[in-house]
Amino acid sequence: MKKADRIEVYKKCDGHCGYCGKSITIKEMQVDHIEPQWKAKDPRYFNLSIDINHSDNLMPSCRRCNHYKRSDNLEQFREKMKTIHDRILKSYINKVGYDYGIITITPFSGQFYFEQIK
Repeated sequence: MKKADRIEVYKKCDGHCGYCGKSITIKEMQVDHIEPQWKAKDPRYFNLSIDINHSDNLMPSCRRCNHYKRSDNLEQFREKMKTIHDRILKSYINKVGYDYGIITITPFSGQFYFEQIK
């Protein structure tokens, strides 16, 4: 990807991850494909109306969000985030932290950062 294109993606959320909203530098930013790249290679999606590498399909992302989203599309990622609080509390050490008030759990609102700033 050209440096100018990376800068444009970075500007979309004013130096923040488009998903969690964490402040990131351009060097830390990973460019995520909102609609995953595998769709361009899958014959079932050849008629996809969006160019996979078009700027409308690119999102500035922190490493953690890009890794956790993986090859999910936006709605799959949203559903995964809506249930993350349940998975967090399955870990014994997290349950201890929760019981002692060290950890507080707030369910995901369903809106990503880029949707909140529009």
